[in-house]
Amino acid sequence: MSDEAEKTQEDDLAEGTLLSHLIELRSRLIKIAASVLVLFVVLIPFAQEIFEVVSKPLIEVLPGEQMIATAVASPLLTPFKLTFFVALFIAMPVILYQVWAFVAPGLYKREKRFAFPLLASSILLFYAGVAFAYFVVFPLVFGFFTAITPTGVEMMTDISSYLDFITTIVLAFGIAFEVPIATVLIVWTGLTTPEKLGKARPYVFLMAFVFGMLLTPPDIISQTLLAVPVYILYELGIIMSRVFAKKPEEAEAVSVK
Repeated sequence: MSDEAEKTQEDDLAEGTLLSHLIELRSRLIKIAASVLVLFVVLIPFAQEIFEVVSKPLIEVLPGEQMIATAVASPLLTPFKLTFFVALFIAMPVILYQVWAFVAPGLYKREKRFAFPLLASSILLFYAGVAFAYFVVFPLVFGFFTAITPTGVEMMTDISSYLDFITTIVLAFGIAFEVPIATVLIVWTGLTTPEKLGKARPYVFLMAFVFGMLLTPPDIISQTLLAVPVYILYELGIIMSRVFAKKPEEAEAVSVK
């Protein structure tokens, strides 16, 4: 077979492989969208109840225990938007599984064995971050905002602004609680080692507060409540990376494979 024929065959093979990957990616994305859509449709009848539950941390500390709607369509659209975000958060296990299923064929056997515990851990950590935001951060932050309201000013929060605020906080904490998984993956790829991560503790501690400043409202309580768990989770990530990371002899065996 000539060099030109071999090159043509390799190009056809590469094109076919790329096309199959794109088809699989489309299939995974459709499954993700379908899962979110189904959950959204199921939850729509409970949109008002969902909004009452989510708004409870603020309602309990507001004077008069009620919010306001400054836009005509806010009483209708805001609960629907919130329901969509709730459906997205509930569908997170499906989303993460579809991502794992897409990359799994390219993993070695040992990597697949550890991938499922990491997947399960990432799901639990995400929900832990959401729960931490709702049960710890929201009561403290809203209580603080209410306490510092100047005399003569009545705190009246718009429901649309409240939705934007809480979705930002919840997403920030959900992502922040994935720090241990990100740490393990960085070590897993060989970009660094647990020892080097340990030496970077002072910089990570500083960056955790910078991260908290960028992802949370401009108050010291929410920034600290995000920064401290991020640093603790970083330490947990170092411990996890020592468990999941490849040992030198294992890495050599994989490279030979």
